[in-house]
Amino acid sequence: MNDITKKINEIAIKYFDDNNSKFAKEMDTSEANIRNYRTRIVPKLEFLKALHSKLDISFEWLLGDNEESPIKSDIPAAILSTNEHGKIKTKGIPLIPIEAMAGYGKGDVQILENDLSEKYHVPDFAQKGAKYLIRVSGNSMYPKYSNGDLLACRPVTDLTFFQWGKVYVLDTDQGPLVKRLFESNKSDDHLECRSDNKEYYPPFMLPKTSIRQVAIVVGVIRLD
Repeated sequence: MNDITKKINEIAIKYFDDNNSKFAKEMDTSEANIRNYRTRIVPKLEFLKALHSKLDISFEWLLGDNEESPIKSDIPAAILSTNEHGKIKTKGIPLIPIEAMAGYGKGDVQILENDLSEKYHVPDFAQKGAKYLIRVSGNSMYPKYSNGDLLACRPVTDLTFFQWGKVYVLDTDQGPLVKRLFESNKSDDHLECRSDNKEYYPPFMLPKTSIRQVAIVVGVIRLD
C-alpha cells in the first residue's frame, strides 16, 4: 500500500466512518473507484482536486511525506456527519454575530445580522432546544454574562407566557436586545426589561407590540 493510498484510507475513516458508499457520493464518483483508490490505484487528478475543494485537504499532505492529520478546517471531526444523500454537513448550533450598540440605552446587546459565522456542537444545548448562539458584546448583563460569552437561545412561540426573571433575547422594532423580563405593574401591554448591571443600565418598559420574536437563554459558554 503506497502513501497516498494510506491517506485515502485515513480520509475514508475520519470523514465517512469507513463507508465507501458515503465517500463516493460526496466525491461524485463510483464506489468501485473508492475501493480501488483505497487499495492499489493511484487516484486521478480530478479526484484529488475534489478532496481539496470539498474537504479542504491540502495537496501538500496528499502528495508529500507529511503525516499530519488531513483535517484542515477549524471544525472538529466530532461534528462532521453526512445527510440523507451522503453529503457532508456540519451538526451543531449556529453562532449569530452581535455587537453592543445604542438601543434602549448605551451598551445594550444587539444582534446585527443573521449570517452564520460558526457552529458549535454542545449536546446539552441541543437537548434544551437551543437553535442559535449569540456572542455578548457589552456589559449591560454583567456579572451574569461577560463580554465575549456565548449565549444559547431557544425560540419562544407563545408570546403570552414568560418566565419572569429569566434572560431573553428580544427582536424588537428598536433592534434585538438581551434582557431579563418582568411583569409590568403599570400596564398589561408592556414588559419590564432589566439589565443585571443595574448601576449603569436602569430598567425600562417595552411595549409588547414592538416585539417580533423572542428566545429564552438556556445556556452559556464562558470565555476568558
